[in-house]
Amino acid sequence: MAQVQMTVNGQQIEAGVEANCLLVELLREDLKLTGTHVGCDTSQCGACVVHVNGLAVKACTMLAVEADGAEITTIEGIAAPDGTLSCVQQAFQDHHGLQCGFCTPGMVMTATKLLEQIPQPTEAEIRHHLEGNICRCTGYHNIVKAILAASGQDVSDLSAA
Repeated sequence: MAQVQMTVNGQQIEAGVEANCLLVELLREDLKLTGTHVGCDTSQCGACVVHVNGLAVKACTMLAVEADGAEITTIEGIAAPDGTLSCVQQAFQDHHGLQCGFCTPGMVMTATKLLEQIPQPTEAEIRHHLEGNICRCTGYHNIVKAILAASGQDVSDLSAA
């Protein structure tokens, strides 16, 4: 068993983990941060995206020991301490960017990182950036609309295609 230390959502944590423990397992099972979802176990769906040292990372592809010393933000750490939703979370709610909600945490985490890198992305840039995230319910239209809205862009003329 290895000891790991990391900052998760602004809180310093220390945990004992097996060498083969995935970061997503540590977050969900040990830290009870269940907003990070496990959807496919093959790194295809993006439901497990978290931010590790400022990068969007699929937590099902990273061992917990690899995150030793890292700064990690999960979906639970995106909202303000008083519970106020982030602009991306609010836009997903306002523009119906979710249906069953299973992919939503990964989509929000991916979109948040995109908007940090490209504050006003085009529709094509958003769709390209979301290629590692799968949604089986929405058809992506409202997700794209929500991300455009979160970036402060007008979504009234967004085509339904």
